Amino acid sequence: MANTSNTPQPNTPQPKASRSFLGWTVHGDGYRIAPGEVVRPSERLAWPATIGIGAQHVVAMFGATFLVPLITGFPPSTTLFFSAVGTLLFLVITAGRVPSYLGSSFALIAPITAATASHGMGSALGGVIAVGALLALVGVVVHFAGARWINRVMPPTVTGAIVALIGFNLAPSAWTNVQTAPVTSVVTIVAIILVTVLFRGMLGRLSILVGVLIGYLTAVVRGEVDFSAIDKAAWIGLPTFHAPTWEPSVLAMFLPVVVVLIAENIGHVKSVSAMTGDDLDDVTGRALFADGLSTVLAGVGGGSGTTTYAENIGVMAATRVYSTAAYLVAGLFALLLSMVPKFGALIATIPAGVLGGAATVLYGMIGMLGVRIWVQNRVDFSDPVNLNTAAISLIVGIANYTWTVGGQVVNGQQVGGVVFNGIALGAFSAIAVYHVMRGIARWRGTSLESASPASAPAGAELHPGELRRTPEDDPVE
Repeated sequence: MANTSNTPQPNTPQPKASRSFLGWTVHGDGYRIAPGEVVRPSERLAWPATIGIGAQHVVAMFGATFLVPLITGFPPSTTLFFSAVGTLLFLVITAGRVPSYLGSSFALIAPITAATASHGMGSALGGVIAVGALLALVGVVVHFAGARWINRVMPPTVTGAIVALIGFNLAPSAWTNVQTAPVTSVVTIVAIILVTVLFRGMLGRLSILVGVLIGYLTAVVRGEVDFSAIDKAAWIGLPTFHAPTWEPSVLAMFLPVVVVLIAENIGHVKSVSAMTGDDLDDVTGRALFADGLSTVLAGVGGGSGTTTYAENIGVMAATRVYSTAAYLVAGLFALLLSMVPKFGALIATIPAGVLGGAATVLYGMIGMLGVRIWVQNRVDFSDPVNLNTAAISLIVGIANYTWTVGGQVVNGQQVGGVVFNGIALGAFSAIAVYHVMRGIARWRGTSLESASPASAPAGAELHPGELRRTPEDDPVE
């Protein structure tokens, strides 16, 4: 039987552990986890079991991490290489206290695609570096000042709107890929849906990966896959690295992505803390800094920006193993896999039709993550400030409003200048509309108007204290 004397129950805050990095203690007998127990970040199972769980984490992150470079045109092996390096770096910076795999961020797809189309891959990498540097700076501020100021500047109304508009802004890109092979795309979408609801446990959580595999087999049968590049690729070799360039005109569309990465990282740390019982508040700034630094390194060498992965949270919830030792294994495993060019060439053969099907689901999920932020924080949309903030920013993002400052039009093409696309303008409008309207409402005293049956048809808003209008409504932590 496992030793339960020193094992905390989930959801019970535990004191901060004092131990050196890599100093894991073996949980129980190293193989069994008693009912109600979890393997905390500071613990590990026996190494054979830990290696198996680490490999499982690689499988969990695999589909989403590879989908980003395939959609953006970045080298898959290079992206995998920097996700592995970023994961190992994250473990070191957080002193092995936060279990996380840093995979490709979907929030960067839209600005990377736009920048690559207008100024080439190098300019997109420059944007990725800018995002990482700003995120690292936020991490330093949070480490010394705490995270409450983030909720003041970007309350749930604003954060949810920005996350939602980033996902929905990508819809035209998904449709473009679907049009190349509609049948294959539909098969991929249906496969993802069915796997999600037909299977439990790990298989159900890997519905995106399984759906892509089924779509890929469909594409092979339909003659839509070209295998010629696989034969030319070597078995062993370093990934292809690319240097960044600096184009000020594209940077504005990248910076709003920082909001998404902040939300994902803070949410990840809070989720792990709730499930393990470890007090991780003091390491939140480190987590943000580590992800920012990882994103900078990816941009320097040609990889996609990184973020903490919800897919791996699912693996931890299923296994009840939150050991950072498993992530050390996962990072090393992914690093070795990135040095097999033939494997990268195989991934690159996935056709546009399959990507379009998977992107249809994933982009919608990104958009709905923003909606989930509103629901979880019980944002009150009977309040005109919240309603207008979400309404205006979403339309700006979905329609991809564009504003170019400077430059000129030559033969119908914009040359020079700074371009603000729908993501940048939508994010800025969400912050500006919220704070300007809230400030005026307080000055005029109009923010105190109570909800009515007309403004709250579902009735939820009529129960005092259930919904939140301002950050001041949040409970004291």
